[in-house]
Amino acid sequence: MGILIRQGRIIDAATKTDKVGDIYIEDGIIKEIGDKLEKKEKNDRIIDAKGCLVMPGLIDLHVHLRDPGQTEKEDIESGTKAAARGGVTTVVAMPNTTPVIDNPDRVEYVHNKAAQLAPIHVLQSGAITKGQKGEELSDIIGMAKAGIPAITEDGKSVMNSQIYKDAMVLAEKCNIPVFAHCEDIDLRGMGCMNEDENAKRLRLPGITNATEDAIAARDIFLALDTGVHLHLCHCSTEGVANMMEVIREKNIPNVTAEVCPHHFILTSDDIDRDNPNYKMNPPLRAKKDVEALRKGLQDGSIQVISTDHAPHSVRDKSGSMRSAAFGIVGLETSLALTYTELVEKGVLTELQMVEKMSWNPAQILGLDRGTIQEGHPADVIVVDVKHSYKIDKTKFLSKGRNTPFDGWEVKGKVLYTICDGKVVFQENENL
Repeated sequence: MGILIRQGRIIDAATKTDKVGDIYIEDGIIKEIGDKLEKKEKNDRIIDAKGCLVMPGLIDLHVHLRDPGQTEKEDIESGTKAAARGGVTTVVAMPNTTPVIDNPDRVEYVHNKAAQLAPIHVLQSGAITKGQKGEELSDIIGMAKAGIPAITEDGKSVMNSQIYKDAMVLAEKCNIPVFAHCEDIDLRGMGCMNEDENAKRLRLPGITNATEDAIAARDIFLALDTGVHLHLCHCSTEGVANMMEVIREKNIPNVTAEVCPHHFILTSDDIDRDNPNYKMNPPLRAKKDVEALRKGLQDGSIQVISTDHAPHSVRDKSGSMRSAAFGIVGLETSLALTYTELVEKGVLTELQMVEKMSWNPAQILGLDRGTIQEGHPADVIVVDVKHSYKIDKTKFLSKGRNTPFDGWEVKGKVLYTICDGKVVFQENENL
């Protein structure tokens, strides 16, 4: 049985396609794209996409599935169901689990469990150092053979520059990128929000922009020295945006960057009280930082939009920002927030949105996905952008409810998510 998606507005960044048409899917592959297609078999499924966007499934380079060891916060099944609901068909899972993903056996554990339980593709990244202690390299070559898409110390930086450079050399040899969490842990100290007047007002310890900027600069120079593909995660500062502008102007191909919706939408001014749902790492910055990040997305200096989906238990996100865990969830809200805050407001076009959320991530990972073309895997989503709705955290499929966007009115509801030719999410009919 095939699937015929009829009369949706097809948006594909790889081919610069923006047109109304039909898509026929069979055996997990996009078989045909045309103006008006007919059913091939009597029992083919018909999806009426009139008035909707039809886009490649999103590829999220930065997701915490918390499995193994922290499954009270999230697990592979709940996290990937949440992803499917948000239109995400491929995730890169971070390795800061319990135990840390720092050897091939643990990579295979996640990949095997995902093969059994996940409706979408899960690519497990590997830690740079054993136990993420920053002292000794993990088995990077072994994990590369086990299928990791990248190495990362996400949640912290490798502060020893020589160890980090050695890891970059190995990653370049294995033809995998390094995903960089840029944070000088000594500069961060006990900080829990941006260091500014709002932190003073709330009497909370701050985190300066230099905490991120200093390590980002170091990592860029090491990437230029080693030739590895460096991808800067969850960028939040004007300084990093300016660095990426120089990278673009000099046409340096092996350094890319991502920004998360909370960092291109919110500022520390939005934190009206000591509220842990506004605590993330890096923190919400100032208006000038948000403007710089939006400009970077617009002009191509920043290539990717990811979520840094970080689910926590209610206990971990209770009390004061001083003691609560860093992080918010994002898989079920990223597309709607991006469409509402960037596309509707004229910062990005629909094509640019698809480029940042599907095509560019696929290129960084070397995947044959993130595009709607004949002969490519059928990872496709149908999105209603005409009708507004309110984000309701009580309806999340994720175990996490930690979001500052609860109650926000947005457009961009995913109606169907198709992964490898199978409908894995349908609005009002959770599969």
